[in-house]
Amino acid sequence: MSRIEPTLAALKAEGRKALIPYVTAGFPFPDISVDLMHGMAEAGADIIELGVPFSDPSADGPVIQKAGDRALAAGVGLAQVLGMVSRFRERNQKTPVVLMGYANPVERYDQKHGNGAFVNDAAAAGVDGVLVVDYPPEECEDFARALRERDMDLIFLLAPTSTDERMAQVARVASGYVYYVSLKGVTGAGTLDVSQVEAMLPRIRAHVSIPVGVGFGIRDADTARAVGRTADAVVIGSKLIQLVEDEPHEKVVPVAVQFLRTIRKALDA
Repeated sequence: MSRIEPTLAALKAEGRKALIPYVTAGFPFPDISVDLMHGMAEAGADIIELGVPFSDPSADGPVIQKAGDRALAAGVGLAQVLGMVSRFRERNQKTPVVLMGYANPVERYDQKHGNGAFVNDAAAAGVDGVLVVDYPPEECEDFARALRERDMDLIFLLAPTSTDERMAQVARVASGYVYYVSLKGVTGAGTLDVSQVEAMLPRIRAHVSIPVGVGFGIRDADTARAVGRTADAVVIGSKLIQLVEDEPHEKVVPVAVQFLRTIRKALDA
């Protein structure tokens, strides 16, 4: 079992909702990610989603695409991301870490290091979950099994357009939590409609027994609080990236911490 299930179970027992911030590894500076992860945990993050930079991130909008491009230009790839998680684990053994990215870096890693290397090295680094945006559930049973054998979860996206059949397919292989994409389109696009989220979550829960996190479009404390009334977790990415992208090195962590504390306070209110 990863750290994710007990973390979310403990929050549920307390009547609280999980805060899951997303940051791109190696952004806005390649040497700041570990300190930023620690700052997010101290600000009240329950799970950290760490984005693996990729040159063609099809689900991401311009904000996260730009962050990924900067990280790639600085030489940050999957091997460096696993190193960041390892360094984070030197001081924090509690907060779950989920890698979010695309199939190409995972499969390229195994090509370079040997079959199954990604799963083994991610487990050794202290990763708790993996979300591969372009892995369909019907093709992931072996991958999901390999992750579970190393105490990691395979997390999937669901969207407003997801059919009941797709939800059932996800339910068969997913563990940890599912991530409901509250908007049609890419990350950071449009304005979230809370009423649509409230209408969709019962449909998802009719198929999926694990917790449901909601992201794409949550940009402030009020929206986070509203989504948290029905979701088990709130995911924030693009807004956090925007806040730190132009900050000098010494201000990145304080700015992120201040913002996340407002979200944490709103969720706990």
